[in-house]
Amino acid sequence: MASKTILLVEDNADDEALTFRALMKNNISNQLIVAHDGAEALDYLFCTGQYCGRDQDLGPQVVLLDLNLPKVSGLEVLRQLRADQRTKLLPVVILTSSNEEQDRLRGYENGANSYVRKPVDFNQFIESVRQLGLYWLILNELPPARR
Repeated sequence: MASKTILLVEDNADDEALTFRALMKNNISNQLIVAHDGAEALDYLFCTGQYCGRDQDLGPQVVLLDLNLPKVSGLEVLRQLRADQRTKLLPVVILTSSNEEQDRLRGYENGANSYVRKPVDFNQFIESVRQLGLYWLILNELPPARR
């Protein structure tokens, strides 16, 4: 399981640390790449900016995407991922504190594979991350690579 990378797009340092702790507590030892804003996430995914030398073929297994991000919003990141042939099938889980119906609707309209609200309780958060890891990193099978 350790060869499958997770891209966490999260601007809140506390939520980043909490996600990392939850992954470790659940023995999910996959490499965790963190982008702290939407622009950095796009640079990572499209191998531009500070990631211009990154091998596009070594992309993440899943993207955990917050909605409220600086520079480029989570929804705009999602729109750009779905508009590009290289990333349009990449699994994206919106992981956010928002419980707004409109955010859920816009997330799914823009191609999110899942919408998960971050639980406030730490134990519930750990369980949510365990289930996300089990499904997206072990059970889910990605579509065949297209060249």
